Amino acid sequence: MSAATQLSTALDGRSFVLAVERRAEELASALARHGATVEQAPALSTLHLLEDGTLLERTRELIADPPQILVVLTGIGFRGWLDTAAAAGLGEDLGSALAEARIVARGAKAHGAVRQAGLRTAWVAGSETAAEVGEHLLTGGIAGGIQGRRIAVQHHGTGADGLDELLGREGAQVVSVMPYRSGPPHDPAALQRAVRRAAAGELDAVVFTAAPGAAAWLEEAERLAALDAIRERALAGNLVMACVGAVTAGPVQERGIPVLLPDRGRLGALVRAIVHHYEGRA
Repeated sequence: MSAATQLSTALDGRSFVLAVERRAEELASALARHGATVEQAPALSTLHLLEDGTLLERTRELIADPPQILVVLTGIGFRGWLDTAAAAGLGEDLGSALAEARIVARGAKAHGAVRQAGLRTAWVAGSETAAEVGEHLLTGGIAGGIQGRRIAVQHHGTGADGLDELLGREGAQVVSVMPYRSGPPHDPAALQRAVRRAAAGELDAVVFTAAPGAAAWLEEAERLAALDAIRERALAGNLVMACVGAVTAGPVQERGIPVLLPDRGRLGALVRAIVHHYEGRA
């Protein structure tokens, strides 16, 4: 890397694994500008649901019978949904169908995507969790309750947030929308190699940007009988488990592993937190 692009030497000699797929190149480049050696080993891949027609089928359903409530769980998913609809010639119709809905967003990124689309968010979950969204909908967040209401839920990749079941039990008519889903890693060998290196003391940090990806990465570590060694190294301060925010950190902390968190849930803030951590150690 040229001197013009090198920002600091804070991470010189440090080896990082990015357990992420989305925006991995951007994150790798940012860390490399501080001297880090970076490799990518995500535990999940993103599969877009265009080929089987499922997303467009649900889109047409909602255009024909618009939802009264829309739950937006991810910014990338919502933008992807609108882009797919626009490419199919349904963008204007979908925008009109969603314009009258009460929109509930799971956090700032989802809220930003709604605003970018020219729509208005009625409520944003401060904790950025699906659990808070469910609590809001069930405990007075919606005047008159949700029984009999038509609710569209735009899920994240795994769809394992429990909202469909929760809202369905309360009598809501739930329409599930998944613009993408998470699949197995593209390179399982790279994932296994990274997990073993983390356990063996050959890595300085593992970086996570999404809770499902963090959970899957640690499940692979458990399958390879490497989780205990990773936990011991992290507790001893010899392995940094860096997470973009509290939601992402959940699966890591649940396993008794300490995490490094930025002051804001953004990639730039995450890079700064990592750099400051190693500057302090130097």
